[in-house]
Amino acid sequence: MTDFERAAAPLRGELLAHSYRLLGSWHEAEDAVQETYLRGWRAWDGFEERSSVRTWLHRIATNVCLNAARDRGRRALPSGIGAPADDAQPDVLPPETWIEPFPGDRADLRLALIAAMQTLPPAQRAVLLLREVLAFPAAEVAEMMDMSVAAVKSSLQRARARLAEVESGPEDVVEPSSPQARRLLDAYVTAFESADVSGLTNVLRADATLELLPSRTWFKGMGDCSQVFAAAVGSPGDWRMDRAVVNGQPAAVVRWQGKPFGVAVLDVRRDGIAGVTVFDDPALVERIKVAPSSAWPPASPPPPAPKN
Repeated sequence: MTDFERAAAPLRGELLAHSYRLLGSWHEAEDAVQETYLRGWRAWDGFEERSSVRTWLHRIATNVCLNAARDRGRRALPSGIGAPADDAQPDVLPPETWIEPFPGDRADLRLALIAAMQTLPPAQRAVLLLREVLAFPAAEVAEMMDMSVAAVKSSLQRARARLAEVESGPEDVVEPSSPQARRLLDAYVTAFESADVSGLTNVLRADATLELLPSRTWFKGMGDCSQVFAAAVGSPGDWRMDRAVVNGQPAAVVRWQGKPFGVAVLDVRRDGIAGVTVFDDPALVERIKVAPSSAWPPASPPPPAPKN
């Protein structure tokens, strides 16, 4: 292993998450990290340690991602494009339109937050992430972004104000490993696999949303969501689901009649499921299943019976 590999390898996960937050795409983030490592390897002999390796690689990764972001439009979820539907809309938008799911239990990668990030101009997005997620000092961010410190502070203020408008950061989110989240995911999976529409309805909040990618169609309200589920569940045994954690949220990796289908990511709150985002992409089935088994820990054993 070379000196560069020894220095850079421990930072791969952090660089991948940073690139994903910037781009909203798992596969684009992986490409960005590969490009970052290639550029870093080529420039290693000229790296004079005027900054840490972490700062240096994040500067490279940020610039790679900014170049990629400028070459295309922003990614979104259906709820960020138009109003909810009251019937099925067949229009399917190209893959580069949509945010992609990301495996793992990091709460700072929740889908709603990633979608909100994509509403920021790329440079503001980068400043916000470097300052508030990765905690780089303003002076280092200024150097990384070729900006003045005053410009960094101004950009950060504008990014905070914009995020406050589009992402409320609900306080009742339930962690995916909590008993409540696991109970609701189990109920969702069991109801779908047994074609039990009433079981699905029972775990939804009254204001629940259902988003269906790659279609721009989405639904809001328990009634409309339940009608879609009723049309989708088919017969008992048609669907098979493996529990997972995706974007720091409970999720189900889905097969339809034995064939890969995609992944459903749940927005679980204390009082029920507030949202379901369905990614109809068979390629995700094998990719998501490689997530560490520790991401979905086994149920805690019951407490021992009291001794008389």
